[in-house]
Amino acid sequence: MNKHKIVNGPVAAKAWLKKVVHELGNHSDRLDAINIYPVADGDTGSNMFNTAQAMMIAVDEVSDAELADMDLGAILRLASRAGMEKAHGNSGTLLAVFLAGFAEPLNGVPRLNGPALADALESGSVRAWSALSEPVPGTMLSVIQAAAKSARHSLRESVADPSSRACLIEVMTAIYDDVLAAVLATETQLPQLNNAHVVDAGAVGMMLVMDSLSAVVLGEHVVEARYQPLHGYGIQDPHIHAGATHEEGFEVMCTLEVGALEAATLRAKLDAIGTSVIMSPMSAPIVGTESYRWRVHVHVEDSDEALEVIHSVGEPSAVTVTELSSVHHD
Repeated sequence: MNKHKIVNGPVAAKAWLKKVVHELGNHSDRLDAINIYPVADGDTGSNMFNTAQAMMIAVDEVSDAELADMDLGAILRLASRAGMEKAHGNSGTLLAVFLAGFAEPLNGVPRLNGPALADALESGSVRAWSALSEPVPGTMLSVIQAAAKSARHSLRESVADPSSRACLIEVMTAIYDDVLAAVLATETQLPQLNNAHVVDAGAVGMMLVMDSLSAVVLGEHVVEARYQPLHGYGIQDPHIHAGATHEEGFEVMCTLEVGALEAATLRAKLDAIGTSVIMSPMSAPIVGTESYRWRVHVHVEDSDEALEVIHSVGEPSAVTVTELSSVHHD
């Protein structure tokens, strides 16, 4: 491909999602191998891949004629909703939540430029951090935040026309460098990672998402050599979680249609009985009501207790209950 041949618009958004699926698929086994936080269950790569694939399937169902009439926000909003509805695990849920936030400033935007990218990353960062009851640095959240800060700083420093190709290239280049630094830093930010001498699996997964965006926007390839310095990520390295103490309990996920007050009440109740609580609205208020469609995720010791709490505020759909002690090697 020609260097810096920029492809924009809904077609580029679809190409980005396709690239994300491809790269996460290629790396899912290594991501699984270093998955030790928040639960050492070896499924971060698989969860991110399966969630991204659900996004891609939803977009694939859009005809070329329909795609041509959509803006960037519309196509990515469609993908994020599908991702949240069919999210896998903590990392997959946060990936979908990030994309939902990323899409918001792009409503009505036909083509990506530097300012639009900076706005989208900031929105995605805020959405991802706020979805978690207890957000933790040293995870994929740190990578998202680093990308957002890098984009905004680069935009302020740029002397190029904000709408120009040159400006977008400057912003993408800055993100590219700072995302790697953020991933490398995760090893020192969490005791679990420091003790195991590995970087965070979700952070690497988000780096793949950002590198895929860079590859599509700039007409290049994801550089595999970038991932070689990451501790624990070599193909010869063992599955780090294999000897870890596995958390007992369950991961409970569902979709729920309730108002903001009920959602806040549910979050508080889930915080009291579990960990890794994620709640994020999947759309604007449902027409004719004050209710939103929420995606809910929690780790608990007793799944029945969690389901009882959820039922106390509304009727859930798309409910999944998975044992946290289940270890995946696919």
